[in-house]
Amino acid sequence: MALDLPERERAELAAWRDELIAGRGDLRPVKEEALHVTLAFLGWRPQKEIAAIAASIQAAYDERADSHAFRRTRFVPREVVSVPPQRARLFALDLEDVGGHGAELQQAVSDALEAGRFYKPEKRPFWPHVTLARVKRNLRAEPLPPDPPPVGAFKAAQVTLYRSTLRPQGAEYESLAEWRLPE
Repeated sequence: MALDLPERERAELAAWRDELIAGRGDLRPVKEEALHVTLAFLGWRPQKEIAAIAASIQAAYDERADSHAFRRTRFVPREVVSVPPQRARLFALDLEDVGGHGAELQQAVSDALEAGRFYKPEKRPFWPHVTLARVKRNLRAEPLPPDPPPVGAFKAAQVTLYRSTLRPQGAEYESLAEWRLPE
């Protein structure tokens, strides 16, 4: 489950990221269309569960449509961080969750998925971020330059249930269900 970035901001972030990693053979950029904020990572699920997973999110969406939980979430890009900090496996753009609405949305999604027994919530708190690039297998990567992100605050307007298929070139994402978030 993920929050999709607005198209313009996603394209600007991808172009900026491409400049940051130009000439680096140690990194694999995340495809532009795959730049998103993860709300819940479900791991492998049988195909027969997809409709029930989507139905559980739809029920939560319908139940909380008038609350802040399912509203557009405003994020402010901060800085690129390496994860983990000492021997990076990936580089992500840290986001400020303005007003905490992203955390509310993540909690609503997590609760719905847990109630359906599709997900076990993580113990660590929600960290809004966008993965920009992954370190290639068996390589070490130096940090990215501290260039400021090219976009200011933006609102994520859609929640998507994705299927990710891992390939040597990186994950490919297929949208299985989508929910537009009201203003």
